[in-house]
Parts: sequence; structure tokens; C-alpha cells
Amino acid sequence: MSKKALMRIPLEKLMDLKIDYAFKQLFGSEKNKAITIVFLNAILKRTGRDTIKEVTFKNIEIGGEHDGDKQSRLDILVTTQDDHHINVEIQFTNKYDMIKRSLYYWAQIHNDQLESGISYIHLNPTITVNILNFNLFPKTDLFHTTFHLYEDEEKFRLDDQLELHFIEIPKLLKQWKAQLLNPWDDVLARWLLLLGIVDHRNGRVYEELYKELEEIAMGDEHLQNAFASWQEISVSPESLPAYRARLKQVLDDEAMVIEAKYREEAALVHGKELGSQETNIKTARNFLGMGIDIETVAKGTGLSLEEVKAIKEKMNLS
Repeated sequence: MSKKALMRIPLEKLMDLKIDYAFKQLFGSEKNKAITIVFLNAILKRTGRDTIKEVTFKNIEIGGEHDGDKQSRLDILVTTQDDHHINVEIQFTNKYDMIKRSLYYWAQIHNDQLESGISYIHLNPTITVNILNFNLFPKTDLFHTTFHLYEDEEKFRLDDQLELHFIEIPKLLKQWKAQLLNPWDDVLARWLLLLGIVDHRNGRVYEELYKELEEIAMGDEHLQNAFASWQEISVSPESLPAYRARLKQVLDDEAMVIEAKYREEAALVHGKELGSQETNIKTARNFLGMGIDIETVAKGTGLSLEEVKAIKEKMNLS
């Protein structure tokens, strides 16, 4: 591809690739299959003979376990040339229990392999990849974590049927800002950082990151193709209305999650305040019953003199 393919559109016009619609347009289309294969090989660390060489895109309905859930086709579901099933989901907002949700999706996809009369021996590995626009594991700074089934004591792997990946974009960007990542040498880092360039949540674009990856793309044909396709879909009259509608929905959903969390925290604070007030009133009653004067009770409980007097009157104490 020529250098002309990297001619820029205004960066603010680029779609945020963390919005599932844009992500699927770039990585979930047949015409971009080569990009998808490189992307998956980078995430799964497949090299040499183990590389994914071919994928077949599949459509499957999963969801609806929560009110308001997408209940739509999975973001990206492919079958590789060796019949491994790989599901890639991108989540903009922490709406659900991502770990349990991921296990649920894995189980559904794995189960769908079995047809009537087929033996369990024919089950092939199922892999789920969760790309998250939020932090999930506070106990680690790793932006990419991988899970399998292991024996508790000796840590040997049970089998290869289950493989879960979690990628936390905020941790990725934090490491890039701290200059702890080198996308020139790290293929996975360059592909994941591509997703972090546009941040529509905060209304910003990391222009420095764009320029760095743009320069890297001059020597990386697949990344160069990704840039060209990204720009194409970002100005497509067919894609823009759907993207804008999905962006609005995602940001509205996130606002609802934040508001619900704020209300929950406010209710907890209010509950604690009410509990504290009830404790102070109970303590005041005990002190007054012991004959302690009103001024001392007020100082000891934090209640006002008027409140203590009212309590004393209700107790019919002289």
C-alpha cells in the first residue's frame, strides 16, 4: 500500500474503536480478515506453526440475561483453521459482572459445538477475549491477563478447553504514558494502542500516539491497512448514522451507570448518618436516665441542646 493511503482526515472525525459498532466494522468484516488474523495472533501470542492462518466469521445470538442488554450478535466470533472458537467482546462501560458474563458467554459458545450424537472428545478449545474500557483487576498492573484451568497445588493445566483473556485499556494507556511500552517492538501493544487513540468519553484524541503508530504503520502493512480502513469507515455516509446512534446509546448507558452508582453511594452515606443519629439518641437516653445534665449529654453525643431537651421531655424526666 502506498503512503497516500495514510492521508489523514481530521483526527476528531475518527470513530472511537472502543465503541462496539466501530470495532466490529474494522475487525469483524470479511474484507479486513487479514487484519483480524494479525490482531488475534498478537493477543493470543501465536507464533510459528501455531499461528492462526485462516478464520471463518460466525454469527450467534447470545445475551438478554440482563434487562437492557444488547441481546444481539456477539461482537466478533470466529472459527480458526484448527476449529478453535474465538469470541472477542469489547465493553465500553462496566455495566455487568464481567468475569461471570465472560464465563457465561464461553459456556454458551462451547456448548454450541455439541450436536446430537457427537462425543465430547470432539469438543475444541473455546477462547474469549474481553477488551475493556475500564479497570477490572485492582490487584495487578498488567493490562493483559490470561486465565486457564489449573490444579490448585501443583499448578498444572487441566486442559486447553477454556481460555479467557482480559485487556484493560486504561492500564495500557497508563503504561504508554509512563513510557513503559514500546509499540515499535511490541506488536500487541501497537494494535491495542490503536484502540486507545480516540477517547470519546472524555472528548479527546491522543495525537502523539496517533503520529507514533502512523509512523510504525509505514513499515507494517497490516497496521497501515487498518489505518486506511479506520479512516474510510469514519467518514462513510452508510456507517456514520449507525455509529453516532450507538455512541449516544453507549454514553447514555454509562451516564446511567454512574448516576446509579452515585445514588447507591449517597444512600449508603445517608444510611450511615441515620444510623449514627439513632445511636446518638440511644446514648442520650441512657445518659439522661442516669441523671446526667443536659449540657454534658449534648457534648457527649454531638446532639444539640434542643434535641437533648426534646428527648428528655419524651422520657418524662423532671
